[in-house]
Amino acid sequence: MSDSVPPSARPPRRADAQRNIDRILDAGLRLYGSAPGVSMSDVAKEAGVGRVTLYTHFPSRADLARAVVERAIDDAVRSVAGLDLSDLPADEALLTLLRTQWHTLDRHRALRGNVRSDVDPDWLRERHDPAMGNLEALVERGIAEGLFRTDLPREWLLAAMYHLIHAAADELSAGRLDEDRAVDVLGETLLSVLRPSTP
Repeated sequence: MSDSVPPSARPPRRADAQRNIDRILDAGLRLYGSAPGVSMSDVAKEAGVGRVTLYTHFPSRADLARAVVERAIDDAVRSVAGLDLSDLPADEALLTLLRTQWHTLDRHRALRGNVRSDVDPDWLRERHDPAMGNLEALVERGIAEGLFRTDLPREWLLAAMYHLIHAAADELSAGRLDEDRAVDVLGETLLSVLRPSTP
């Protein structure tokens, strides 16, 4: 799926074509999120469409992988839409956001590893910006509230948070992190990075 043509400039899709795309992306999320080595044929079979239909919409594995990642990120953003954190201090708000979004993050935790060979790492990091937006706002608020550190660049703190979230997903998938404690372990680790260092 090319990024060179803005969505507003593309002709509207027929309803049946959009249904096929949705079925393909839903199937891609299920498969990429559960097992490595997923093939285009696997996705077509899971979606109940022919290979010609699949390749019409997604000419390559990279096109499909990028679209599946975008679907997962949209899912993550929707999972916290309308969540009001304004009455909480930034550190408590961050933990609330993480716990609210954890089910979605956990459901897609295998996705990054399974698409890593198909997408550019810089593109993958950039596409997470919408999902990281709430965290960025909380970091800014925590700094203003005096709860988060100011001795390190904000961009570095956000990058560390991004990689820690994915490290938690990797450790869960490898069985080295207890599923029942994962979100609490991750939350406390993120806060330990963000809190000011003590003399």
